[in-house]
Amino acid sequence: MSSLEDIFSTNQCPTDVFTSRGTDVTLNGDRGVCKVVKQHGVEGEKPMIGDRVYVHYTGRLLNGKKFDSSLDRKEPFVFNVGKGQVIKAWDIGVCSMLKGEVCLMLCKPEYAYGSSGSPPKVPPNATLVFEIELLSFRGEELTEDGGIVRRIKVKGEGYYNPNEGATVHVHLEGRCGGRLFDSRDVTFVVGESEDVGVPLGVDRAMEKIQKGECCLLYLKPKYGYGKEGKKEYDIGSNAELLYEVTLKDFEKVRYFIFRPKMFIPKAFCCSEYSGVQKSKFHICFYFI
Repeated sequence: MSSLEDIFSTNQCPTDVFTSRGTDVTLNGDRGVCKVVKQHGVEGEKPMIGDRVYVHYTGRLLNGKKFDSSLDRKEPFVFNVGKGQVIKAWDIGVCSMLKGEVCLMLCKPEYAYGSSGSPPKVPPNATLVFEIELLSFRGEELTEDGGIVRRIKVKGEGYYNPNEGATVHVHLEGRCGGRLFDSRDVTFVVGESEDVGVPLGVDRAMEKIQKGECCLLYLKPKYGYGKEGKKEYDIGSNAELLYEVTLKDFEKVRYFIFRPKMFIPKAFCCSEYSGVQKSKFHICFYFI
């Protein structure tokens, strides 16, 4: 099997072709996304959740009719995989590919456009067949200068992230040039991580990480230990670092907003009040 055209030129139903030759890449094994490798890629890493991926593709209905192709537009299609920016089948299937790989992918309706379809080209409850080439991929840049790059190994849970001032409980593993120099459980306040020897880049990334997430953070020197390095870890000047970070839990900081003429309890004005911890509360005054 060399192309989509080969599938549709046979007398055999495309779904039967994938049933006999395809690999199920779904997590629950329901064969909702089946893949046949047309051209093997370069051995190495595969895309992780959140990676920026560059692909060429052609999509067809089961009757062989083409409904979309990046090749017709003469430019790659770019998206962040695993973030719901594309159909579910792509988020699953592209993460199974190697750089340079070309595959044929069968996508059942529940992993494609479902009962709604994508009018006017894709009807309701349509099974789709794609030919996809993974051109390249890279981690998600968390800063405009590209100094912090994240790759997600394990997706987190929920919809909330730590904010500035939140207390986070994390497990860290820091590497420099492949050498493990730091491995520990640590608790710190977002914005004050350097007090416990955690680099600025890890601190900055915390506001993007969800509870339970395990990710890799690639830090340029500016977000690591900079020109000074870190003598206790035997890290020299301008070293690039790799941290694996697992956010085990966190407590968001709570904000108290006081407006004009609002009664302000004496407790908030008195440094002797021990019931309020500095790291847990922000007191904001708005004059409007």
